[in-house]
Amino acid sequence: MNILLWIIQILLALVFLFSGGMKLVMSVEEMQKMSPPNSIMMAGWFIKFIGVCEVLGALGLILPGLLRRQQYLTVLAAIGLFIIMIGAVVVTVLGPGGPGVIFPLVIGLLCAFVAYGRRGSNR
Repeated sequence: MNILLWIIQILLALVFLFSGGMKLVMSVEEMQKMSPPNSIMMAGWFIKFIGVCEVLGALGLILPGLLRRQQYLTVLAAIGLFIIMIGAVVVTVLGPGGPGVIFPLVIGLLCAFVAYGRRGSNR
């Protein structure tokens, strides 16, 4: 189970480092051009805030276990990323909807799995 959790944590960290990093690097106008029609437009500062949260969450999934320090932070990072993904599911359903909701839903469920699997563990 520990190996499975580590694999999922690494994959999630890569996903959130990429998506959060893109939110921080790209301009708000570029991101709004890439968004599908009928999608909900968010304030630029909020998109940047979500990007920072995603990058920090990705680091929180990996670093506490690698450094063997304050490993409860992995659970908190997974819970925080799960909350972000709940928001992504809601925004997708209210916006374009359709099959686009599957990706944030699966990522959110994987975050919940990591939070559940790492609760109370010192691995």
